Amino acid sequence: MPNADPFLPRPTLLSPHHIASAVDRLGAQGASPSEVWRLLTDHFTVDLDAVAAVLPRSEPEPHWLQTRR
Repeated sequence: MPNADPFLPRPTLLSPHHIASAVDRLGAQGASPSEVWRLLTDHFTVDLDAVAAVLPRSEPEPHWLQTRR
């Protein structure tokens, strides 16, 4: 996050509905979920748990074991 100026408050998003709407709008600007996360936290004060619930989870690729012959 950039150095926030305490005298310039950012809009606050706490409702999951409002966060989902903001994520939807910012999704067109961000190329990845991490970019959307950065844009959202740069422009708004948000409930991070609610944002994490709205953004898709990034699961690691599974590591498949070699088959035995």
